[in-house]
Amino acid sequence: MRKNVTIAMIVLLASLSGSACAQKLSVKSNLLYDATSTLNLGLEFGLSSRWTLDVSGSYNPWSYADNKKMKLWMLQPEVRYWTCRSFSGHFFGAHLLGGEYNFGGMLPLGIKPSQSGLGSKRYEGWAAGAGLSYGYSWILGRRWNLEATLGLGYLRLDYDRFECKTCGDRLGESKKNYFGPTKAGVSLIYIIK
Repeated sequence: MRKNVTIAMIVLLASLSGSACAQKLSVKSNLLYDATSTLNLGLEFGLSSRWTLDVSGSYNPWSYADNKKMKLWMLQPEVRYWTCRSFSGHFFGAHLLGGEYNFGGMLPLGIKPSQSGLGSKRYEGWAAGAGLSYGYSWILGRRWNLEATLGLGYLRLDYDRFECKTCGDRLGESKKNYFGPTKAGVSLIYIIK
């Protein structure tokens, strides 16, 4: 199965890159992730005059006071179609995402465990999914852009629950299907070539 998906992706990318347009490459950082102290880096490759491949990764290795943690790593590739020309204006994308997480005593977006009914439990597991996105890229200068994007899609979550943030017995395993936002970004972009 994985072999078939890999072959299909290679054929798709080869067919998209058949244009005679100059290749472009950019590097980016999602400022929303930066605000949560999550290390992130994205690379976007020009495939043709209207198609690009964006590959972004993020990593948060930090533990906080009182053994609170929001540790994670995530990889998110996306194929984008630009309505005018690549790296400028409106775009539509299709993305995949996958990663692992270890949350204890805190949740993303500043949600307190007491607000969510999750108490002091710790959740450790993986997530994988796909979605569609829309975005816009503003040209700030010859090599600088600012991009906003939002994606909606599906995630499959598989995790173990533990009694407390750092220790305790395993309470069980759960699987969840999630439909909703799967991508959000305000990214500062530097165009290399």
